[in-house]
Amino acid sequence: MTMEGLQSSLWIGKKKHWTTLCAKCLSWTPMDRQNRKNKVCCNRLCAVLSCNRLCPAADKSRVVPVSEVVAVQEGIMEFLPYRKVQVSERDFTVLFVQRSGHSPRWTLGRRVFSAPSRDLRELWVSALRTCLQQHIRCRPQRLLVFINPFGGRGHGRKIYQSQVSPLFELAGISTHVLETERANHARDHILKKDLSGFDGLVCVGGDGMFSELMHGLIGRTQQEAGISENDPSATLEPCSLRIGIIPAGSTDCVCFATVGVNDPVTSALHIIIGDSQPLDVCSVHHRDQLMRYSVSLVGYGFYGDVLEESDRHRWMGPVRYDYSGQRAR
Repeated sequence: MTMEGLQSSLWIGKKKHWTTLCAKCLSWTPMDRQNRKNKVCCNRLCAVLSCNRLCPAADKSRVVPVSEVVAVQEGIMEFLPYRKVQVSERDFTVLFVQRSGHSPRWTLGRRVFSAPSRDLRELWVSALRTCLQQHIRCRPQRLLVFINPFGGRGHGRKIYQSQVSPLFELAGISTHVLETERANHARDHILKKDLSGFDGLVCVGGDGMFSELMHGLIGRTQQEAGISENDPSATLEPCSLRIGIIPAGSTDCVCFATVGVNDPVTSALHIIIGDSQPLDVCSVHHRDQLMRYSVSLVGYGFYGDVLEESDRHRWMGPVRYDYSGQRAR
């Protein structure tokens, strides 16, 4: 691989494509009579596009930012409905973030490339992995995952095991999974247990689960910095760990506000590639005592009555809020 990148013709299915890799982008364009005479025209794509969609100048071209490549595998990899790799000397599979127009929903994209020789295949795989290494420091390597098995309709464990865990494994992320058994279990674990070796926390649940992780992480950070949370005038120490949210609750407002959609696969892909979204946090104090942190809303009175009543009807799912609102009037 030269400083200018790697270029060659590769097959995708039964059609030959001129394929280009540079430090920022992987692109491929079907080779026909027009672009066969000017193969290097695809080099302009990484300067034209910032995400993997069709190029307006070459509507059959495709570009994937290297920062959004999830994995590179020798052979022909099938990921759905389960992971399977077919050994092949000339093929390699690239898995990446697949966007859909202007929709915030992401899926896992997949392309199988076939090289004319095994040596060229090895060159491509090596070059792609070398480019990926530039983004490793921005991506999580070991995550502490908290699953609320009771949140929403009680599907948290199934959502994580079927949709999220396979993606983390594909991306080479190791995880330690803890299922919560009571209220504030996750918060207490974060406050008291050793978190060294983890570079991120993940909550699989709803807004209440996120709140537990947030309170635990902010509280622990202030304890280690020697800052009193009960002092309203104190400047809090920023948290070094980030929190990822896999939506599996009743409302998932925080996830929707940060990602734009409540979809476990979309959230998992954001976590994998190291996306981050800063959040403003407010605190509520009463008589020099911290009451609560909040990133979404703060309510009392009628709103508090609705939440208290809704906790008795979790089996109803999101409609419990409408039901409880009628009862709490």
